[in-house]
Amino acid sequence: MNLIQHPELLDRLAAAHALGTLRGGARRRFEAMAREQAPVRAAALVWQSRVASMNELQTPQQPAPAVWTRIENLVQGERQQQAMAAARAPAVKPQPGGWLRSLALWRGAAGAGALATVFAIVTAVGLRDNLGAQIDELQAQLSATPQIEYVAVLNDDQASASMLVTFDPKNGKLTLQRVGGFQEASDKSLQLWALPPSGGPRSLGVLSQERLLQLTAGAGDVREVPTLAISLEPKGGVPSERGPTGPVLFKGALIQKML
Repeated sequence: MNLIQHPELLDRLAAAHALGTLRGGARRRFEAMAREQAPVRAAALVWQSRVASMNELQTPQQPAPAVWTRIENLVQGERQQQAMAAARAPAVKPQPGGWLRSLALWRGAAGAGALATVFAIVTAVGLRDNLGAQIDELQAQLSATPQIEYVAVLNDDQASASMLVTFDPKNGKLTLQRVGGFQEASDKSLQLWALPPSGGPRSLGVLSQERLLQLTAGAGDVREVPTLAISLEPKGGVPSERGPTGPVLFKGALIQKML
């Protein structure tokens, strides 16, 4: 199939490739076509940039003071080792003054070597302790990293992607990114709805006009929900029990990531 002649299918495949839901032989075929056809490659890059922009939600992290201390210790240790090496260098060169002078030089070199050994042991112990602290710090950062488990691409009535939705059950966060050009009027609001297999629609929150935003949601609000939808409502949204009162603009399947 020539994907260039099917732009809607190309857009969906590029989105699935960027989100990691396109797997196996289908992923390999798509990547092969992307290498050979510039339009396919461009679509893949567009979706990769859209997904990558979600990193803007991450809070900037400043290095802990202990990191700079470790760096300073390493720099100082390297300088001292270089100084010791420079001090030992003349000892191996022939010097006038007979064997007594040579013996004194060798004794000095042996003393410098012993000092270097002690310094290396102390440095190794310090590095071991610092490494443990660094591992603890990295584990804490990994614990705070969002764990995306559910993904949905909401399309408009023309099957064009308009909203990218991801869910992090660990932190209870729904992240929404506008990927289309729609912008509601100032007296209107977009409202996100879960469409469960049984029962009526359930509101997951009212969207602001920002292109990237987060909503708080529990795992029970998202799990076993096959479809998400966004409706156009009066400013501030409507109560959940009333369901959507305005037109449903965007809709799409909620997919659980397997990777």
